[in-house]
Amino acid sequence: MNDETEQQNDEGEGGGFLSRRRHRWWDLRASFLTGLVVAAPLGITAYLAVALINFADGIVRNIVPDQYNPETYLRFSIPGLGLIVVVVAITLLGALTANFFGHVLVGFMGRLIDRLPVVRTVYGGLRQIFETVVSQSERSFQQVGLIQYPRPGLWAVVFVAARTRGEIIYHTNEEMVSVFLPTTPNPTSGFLLFVPRKDIIILDMTVEEGAKLVISGGLVIPDFKGGLKNPCQALAVPPEPPEPQMAPSVEETDSEKPDAAA
Repeated sequence: MNDETEQQNDEGEGGGFLSRRRHRWWDLRASFLTGLVVAAPLGITAYLAVALINFADGIVRNIVPDQYNPETYLRFSIPGLGLIVVVVAITLLGALTANFFGHVLVGFMGRLIDRLPVVRTVYGGLRQIFETVVSQSERSFQQVGLIQYPRPGLWAVVFVAARTRGEIIYHTNEEMVSVFLPTTPNPTSGFLLFVPRKDIIILDMTVEEGAKLVISGGLVIPDFKGGLKNPCQALAVPPEPPEPQMAPSVEETDSEKPDAAA
């Protein structure tokens, strides 16, 4: 008995030691993942910002003559000076293009580029992309909603664009809303849907929170202070289905006929 008890105590102590080691390993793993979540976005953002500044500085350093470059007269370089020059130059270009002379010049350059076989394809595609990005930044989505898609009973998150107008309203004869149904994990691709206004549930979350929800695949859920903590508690319990009614047989019908005659 004593030998068995000592053996059980040794096994219990060994199991406790392994459990403590496993617990410490999971603590270290959780700390590493938490640090990675904090450091990775900061590091990638800083790397991209430095790369953009160095790229702009390199362009300005190669274009601007040395006598007009402030770094020629200073003993140190000014990081970000090229980026400032590029932003100012693009702003001036946009201001000059807005007048009549700018329209004429841009039209002439466009006709000239259209005569070049390969260049016109690249230029046309890039211009269309940038025009789309700029127009979307000026008229971005304002609300997040829920619709039943792809069938009733299944709900999908959509971004509300605007009220539908034009020929679509003429054919549907109903107040419609243009919505964008994003895909996961890339919310930039998706489907354009025209949904009746009565079939959309507008959510309290912002567009940024809705985008995070879509990108994370439902893992990052925005905080919602209104309503119940458990939304499922608000659902009514469905009533029990009624018992099926059996049709009377032929024999029962024949046996009831004399009674009815009597």
